[in-house]
Formats: sequence, C-alpha cells, structure tokens
Amino acid sequence: MSDIFEEVEEDVKRDRAIALWKKYGPYAIAAGVGVVLIAAAITWYMEYRRTQAEKAAMQFVAAADLAAGTDKARAVTAFAAIARDAPAGYGLLSRFYDAALKGQMADHAASVSQYRALAADSSALPELRSAATLLAAMHVAITASVAEVEREVAPLTAGDGPWRHVALELVAVAAIKAGDVAKARQVYSQIADDGAAPQALRGRAAEMLAALGT
Repeated sequence: MSDIFEEVEEDVKRDRAIALWKKYGPYAIAAGVGVVLIAAAITWYMEYRRTQAEKAAMQFVAAADLAAGTDKARAVTAFAAIARDAPAGYGLLSRFYDAALKGQMADHAASVSQYRALAADSSALPELRSAATLLAAMHVAITASVAEVEREVAPLTAGDGPWRHVALELVAVAAIKAGDVAKARQVYSQIADDGAAPQALRGRAAEMLAALGT
C-alpha cells in the first residue's frame, strides 16, 4: 500500500514540476539566452573597440606623415576625417593637429575657431582645454591688439593653472609688438617676481626687463 502512496506522491511532484516549468520555463530559457547574448555582445564590443583603435592609429600615422611633408591640405582633410570617425582619444588629438595645420597654412581664423571649439569641449581634459585657449591666443596675437590678447587669455591668467605664466608672457609679447613698452615691463615684472613661475620663464622675463631698460 505504501508503494501506491509513494507513486501517487511522485506523480504529484512531477505534475507540479511540469506545471512550474510550463509557467516559468520560458523565462528561465530567455534569461539564460540573455546572459549568453550579453557576454557575446561585450566580447564583440571589446574586439570592435580594439580594431577601431588600431584602424585610427594607422590613419593617424598616415595623416601625420602627410603633415610632415608638403601636402598639408590632404593632411587637414585626413585629420578632419579621423576627428569625425575615430575613437575619442585619436579624435581629440586629430582636432589639435588639424588646428595647427590650418595655422601653418596661414588660415589663422580657422585655426582660432578650431582651438576655441576645443577649449569649449567639456569632454576634454581641463589641461588640454587650457592649452587650446593658449594656442588660440597665440594666433589671435598675430593681428590683434593687446586688449584682445588679454581677453583671449583671461581664463588662464585669472586662475592658478599651469599655463598662466606663458599666457602672461604672450600678453607681454603682444605689448612689445604694439609698441607699448610700459605694459610689457609691467607684465614681465609680474612674471619675474612670481615665485611660482617656472625658473626658465622668470629668467627670460628678467632678461626682457633688462633689454627694455628697467
């Protein structure tokens, strides 16, 4: 008799298991398949990033070779394409190269515009954004007044960032170019007296002060 009860109990357990499987089995299968797909997607994405980085590296080297040669116009086009399509690191570096090449080709307005765009790019490191501000100011200084150069470098000279002393020196150079010797002396004195300024810059400022007849 006990065997009959055991058989009935086993049948009940089996029926319950079948019912549970019918109810939840598809979800379990979907979850398992989902885990496999996620793992495959992650693997694919990592491989894709690697191949994209390798492709961008080769394109960057090719563009740099063009820039080092005489075909700078093609280099500008190549760097622009990398900046548009490559991963963020190579894209950002290509934008700097693109701006520099435009400056070398005497297209200072385009160069300044590119550097200003880099300076405003919140995805870039603060140090790189500051460098872009300084580079824009260097091109602005070619034709701008001292006041315009000061406005351009104001984000650098107002703080304690690593580029502030170089930015001040650029203002002094612009003042000399404009014939404003008093302004140049004032800025060079500021650099020479600043203990936080790099020693080479302080020395250069002192030499300029001597040359200007302080």
